[in-house]
Amino acid sequence: MSTPWPATDIARLILDGFDRYRELFRQITQGARERFEQARWHDSQHAAAARIHLYEAQVGEVNSRLRQAFARERLLDVEQWPQVKAAYIELIDLRLDDELAETWYNSLFCSLFSHDLISDRCMFIHSTRPAATARERAAQTRSYTLQTDLQALLRAILADYPFATPYGDLQGDLARLEAQLRECLPDWVCKDPALTVELFVPVLYRNKGAYLVGRLYTVDEQWPLVLALLHRDGHGIEADAAITDEAQVSIIFSFTRSYFMADVPVPAQFVHFLKAILPSKHIAELYTSIGFYKQGKSEFYRALINHLASSDDRFVMAAGVRGMVMSVFTLPGFTTVFKIIKDRFSPVKTVDRATVIDKYRLVKSVDRVGRMADTQEFADFRFPRDRFDPQCLAELLDVAPSAVEVQGDTVLIRHCWTERRMTPLNLYLEQASDAQVLEALDDYGLAIKQLAAANIFPGDMLLKNFGVTRHGRVVFYDYDEICWLTEVNFRIIPPPRYPEDEMSGEPWYSIGPHDVFPEEFPPFLFADSGQRQLFSRLHGELFDARYWQGLQTAIGEGKVIDVFPYRRKAR
Repeated sequence: MSTPWPATDIARLILDGFDRYRELFRQITQGARERFEQARWHDSQHAAAARIHLYEAQVGEVNSRLRQAFARERLLDVEQWPQVKAAYIELIDLRLDDELAETWYNSLFCSLFSHDLISDRCMFIHSTRPAATARERAAQTRSYTLQTDLQALLRAILADYPFATPYGDLQGDLARLEAQLRECLPDWVCKDPALTVELFVPVLYRNKGAYLVGRLYTVDEQWPLVLALLHRDGHGIEADAAITDEAQVSIIFSFTRSYFMADVPVPAQFVHFLKAILPSKHIAELYTSIGFYKQGKSEFYRALINHLASSDDRFVMAAGVRGMVMSVFTLPGFTTVFKIIKDRFSPVKTVDRATVIDKYRLVKSVDRVGRMADTQEFADFRFPRDRFDPQCLAELLDVAPSAVEVQGDTVLIRHCWTERRMTPLNLYLEQASDAQVLEALDDYGLAIKQLAAANIFPGDMLLKNFGVTRHGRVVFYDYDEICWLTEVNFRIIPPPRYPEDEMSGEPWYSIGPHDVFPEEFPPFLFADSGQRQLFSRLHGELFDARYWQGLQTAIGEGKVIDVFPYRRKAR
């Protein structure tokens, strides 16, 4: 008699691995409060990177355990995996993080099998979980009503969010928050007895800030609400800002930001709560924003296949100057670009394929300070051939034949990254008004400075490598030349030795592989002399090597420079 196929045992081992991952994820996340209270900013950065790397490490560990526990011919008999899926569904049925458990199962399946074998029979292409709103969920919010006055309401809120380090000036904070709310909201709202504030119970931590997130509503209207808290070393906790503008709150949860540390027992409910106050955000971005980037990847993929099923969109080449390393295409009705590495790079590029992959993966684990687009890496995307514009498909096959293959009626994309689609800055400036040019160039300079403050040097800072988001923010998105700022040798061009030196087509000084001369930036970055002069007035210090050297010194001394994800009011 043959031994029964061990479907339940395999499912149980996969779920045990998920429980282990969730516990380690929770431990890192729960440490965020203490790191904030003790102003341990470098530890916060290390914890953020460790939590991102945790997922793949734990998937690899469970893969090894499966291979050790079950005979290869039994474990890798894909025809039996519908039984594993059915057993797994039973095991996760009553969990409050069941959608994450499905994605974990998918990750294990993909680690064991070729992507050719991906199907809904064996894994969760579509979720089997009920919508969050249709399930009984544990309460994760607190509510506050306007019983006496607005400042009393705020006092009650801060009393419910104490820290081991006390507020440095609670009364001053309350007065500042009240003034900001009165400035941002209609007059009648702050007097309406029906005014209610609903806040998510767990605090969200990121970088040097802590955030209370929720909404403010009356009978007929609602506004998002974020209370931003800072720890001023030596001055205690400070309630820095009350933000009610949907666009500003959306930026706080932007795809250009690092992931929050938030202890979320019921992820689907919190994402549903965020979606209610930020309706323009896709749930994939919201899952990603709280650290569940693999779930964000699953939700993105489901949104993509649903879009293809419900539209006649065809893939086309993305607008902008063709890249020297990447080829970029997009779906006009879908807010994403797909980036594949070319087989041959422009001769001026000195990087290779492996280096480009490392650079893009690096971006996942660094502090993006709101100035670098998050990416998702995919392997073996399959799309119907008729969904490609013929010119787009021909170009992809020409520049990246190792990554793009036509298999009958299907196009196989072997490896790509996805990013949020933005308007390339060079194209934006061509159509912008004078006021928009001023604002965009100012933000372009701020983007470079804020990346530098986070120890990131973009390398290739050409306008075409930056994009403008729907909120008008300038964001860097081309990563093949990024490096740590502290690795760059910023130099002042030495004076010519002889008059003939200035006439020579060759430099009269040596140039090392890591040397950068900021004096050379103006003509390199700006072909338009008017834009060059305007940028010089706005951010001329970027053309001075001493500015960059000063940042390097500060970083070398261990300083973590403040970069705020919201507009701060003047003190």
